[in-house]
Amino acid sequence: MQTTNLPTSDHPRHILITGGAGYIGSLLTGMLLQRGYAVTVVDDLLFGGETLLGYWHHPHFRFVKADVCDAETLRVTNSAIEVGGLPAASFTGVVHLAAIVGFPACQAVGQQVAWRYNVEATRNVFAAANAAGVERMIFSSTYSNYGLSGDGKPVNEDSPLYPQSLYAETKIAAEQALLEQTQSAHCAPIVYRFATLFGVSPRTRFDLIINQFVLEALTKRKLIIYQRGYARSFVHVRDICEAVGIGLNAPLEQVRGQVFNVGADEGNYTKDEIISLVQQRVMGTEIEYKDLSFGGDMRDIRVSFAKIRRVLDFVPQISVDQGICEVRDALSLGVIRDPTDARYRNAQFIVQ
Repeated sequence: MQTTNLPTSDHPRHILITGGAGYIGSLLTGMLLQRGYAVTVVDDLLFGGETLLGYWHHPHFRFVKADVCDAETLRVTNSAIEVGGLPAASFTGVVHLAAIVGFPACQAVGQQVAWRYNVEATRNVFAAANAAGVERMIFSSTYSNYGLSGDGKPVNEDSPLYPQSLYAETKIAAEQALLEQTQSAHCAPIVYRFATLFGVSPRTRFDLIINQFVLEALTKRKLIIYQRGYARSFVHVRDICEAVGIGLNAPLEQVRGQVFNVGADEGNYTKDEIISLVQQRVMGTEIEYKDLSFGGDMRDIRVSFAKIRRVLDFVPQISVDQGICEVRDALSLGVIRDPTDARYRNAQFIVQ
């Protein structure tokens, strides 16, 4: 456990980030600290905590190693939250990122564990935030919830949900648990359905399509492709952090109980289109196509991001091509020295 100074009157906004050592959280932590927030991170360090060392001595950063599934991790006292034994603090916002993330990881741990981490923990965190009078909580969900588009048109926040995986089922259940309390709770729930992420962060992941393709193109000079014509939506991890920042500052009447797809229409691609971009940036990459021979995540959808652009004026700034180049350069320059390490792959680490 690390203890540092609590916010002063010069830094009144204090954000609690669950899962803050991960792919999004480790980048978001730095962004918020840079912008004058105080940040408390709670993470059980399943993938290690080196991602947070750059913030360790910041006067408005606090960290506790704990599991948010444990009801004792967040204890409410006098409209403040005591996080894992740290001195109690008043938070203006919670960003709930802690979860078993992705179809393979949820399959690996099984339904009971996935439900505990993704649904029950979400209830615990929101209950603590609400009891402590926290203004808002942003919940990280996924466009995986849509599954398939029945009519082939881009899905939006009002489209039916057809989960194709245990991961999506848990995220839908957690969303419902939050949204049912929109009118009765003091804390405003905000649901962000992220597109598939890509790009570099302090804890870059290589079990995500674009990052994985770049890695395999560099190391194997060959990509084996399943579901070649399937469409997915993509957004850079830094743009996700920007969207969270906007959500933390938007007027409550605009965001309370709202669901937002987070990405841009320009981020809708088929796998073939992504492959073409990778081939342009990693020369000499061969492609082999195979039929899908396992019960994987069968999403084949394009997503509309008109709502988040209209309501929150959010427009991602980093293109897929830019992301491919930055991942390529981080690998080829040796900045990420061992991308095969299990910490860069959620499912692989959990299975071991």
